[in-house]
Amino acid sequence: MIRLHDTLSGSTRPLEPIEPGHVGIYSCGPTVYGPTHIGNFRSFLFADLLVRYLRYRGLSVTWVMNVTDIDDKIIKGAAAAGLSIGELGDRYTRQFQTDAAALRMTTPDVQPRATGHIPQIVDLIQKLLDGGYAYRTDEGSIFFRIASWPRYGRLARLDPASLRVGERVEADEYAKDDVRDFALWKGPKRGEPSWDTAIGPGRPGWHIECSAMSMTHLGPSIDIHTGGVDLIFPHHEDEIAQSEAGTGVEFVRTWLHCAHLQLAGSKMAKSTGNIARVAELLNQGVSARALRYALISVHYRVPLAYSDESLVAATAAVDRLDAVLAALDAYRQEGPDDPLLPELLDETRAAFEAALDDDLNISPALGAIFELVREVNRRLDGRDLSRADAGRAAAFIRELDTVLGVTAEPAADVPPDVAKLIEARAAARAARDWPESDRLRDELADRGFAVEDTRDGQRWRRLVDVTSG
Repeated sequence: MIRLHDTLSGSTRPLEPIEPGHVGIYSCGPTVYGPTHIGNFRSFLFADLLVRYLRYRGLSVTWVMNVTDIDDKIIKGAAAAGLSIGELGDRYTRQFQTDAAALRMTTPDVQPRATGHIPQIVDLIQKLLDGGYAYRTDEGSIFFRIASWPRYGRLARLDPASLRVGERVEADEYAKDDVRDFALWKGPKRGEPSWDTAIGPGRPGWHIECSAMSMTHLGPSIDIHTGGVDLIFPHHEDEIAQSEAGTGVEFVRTWLHCAHLQLAGSKMAKSTGNIARVAELLNQGVSARALRYALISVHYRVPLAYSDESLVAATAAVDRLDAVLAALDAYRQEGPDDPLLPELLDETRAAFEAALDDDLNISPALGAIFELVREVNRRLDGRDLSRADAGRAAAFIRELDTVLGVTAEPAADVPPDVAKLIEARAAARAARDWPESDRLRDELADRGFAVEDTRDGQRWRRLVDVTSG
């Protein structure tokens, strides 16, 4: 049974989907005013790990990750760059999607953009006005009235009477009845984008966007909402208030929040300049697969210290997986099956699933895989496996990797020109043309592929320390 730690209740409890067999997940995605850094991607890849594991366990998943493309920072960034908000948003949305693909993040089923949901946002705000939860100001803005929602503050465990902090708008930028109230709709201002709507001209506030988009694509109640811990307050607290006030039903069954990624001992954040961007790291030669491993290998609720040393460790781990798969694929021993292999695979699967069933406890799950790698390597060295055993073990590791997403592509996915080089080297070895064999080995290394000569013949694997990952 899968159990997840719910931020709102503070308890780890069984996942019980609203619709049996189907899980709806909403993840707060990027705000596209600049390139997304690896701290953001830690949160996105934790959600990816969750989605992959639920599907591995046989559940149907609808994953929605929004793109915030209207926001104060986007407006300022677009003005500074001499672009429209659409042009700036498109630029950095494409960069995000390129980075996500490099890190093998599963493509969300829906990636809604805030500017594409203005009618839904307006409809939700109108319901809040009709219910007395919202009010208008003289300059045309609309605010949610915190005093109308006594349960406000439960997610962040705050006293609603305390002052709000951390807003994306300065307290005195818009007139409002109470400093705690938050903007649902911002009245028109010169030089800012504006929509003419049934509730008046203006643009949406940040918080209302996610409520409207999640309701549009997943319904009024959703199973799981993910995000970074920095979004608990005010963003997710505000989402709960406006969503439940607007619909009268529970908004989210399980809230999952990912701890910060730390670089040089501090939280990674664009505002401080303490950031590392995916594209920059890949251009420096960092392996995308190793970077992915580094970002998912620590439990999501534990702060992750990113460093050169952690990346080296991740590279070594991915290389171990590649090496054992290459050895299994090349194995040619004929003989009886290992009678103990099925039990070993069953024990590994049980340990892997028990760990991830326990609130995505990734560390023991990885430990189970590497214990299997150690045992398989011992059997390979002793020639204790049959060729069929090797195929079964390789298929098993690759099945578990559908959750992790870090191993190299199988031979069928290697570029055709590289495959020809591998074949040419095998032919050179067979002809005892050692200079040509060495030349082709070096050329393959330059292309990011290591070739080894073993008792089973030539075997190859993709190097981890190359940009292509």
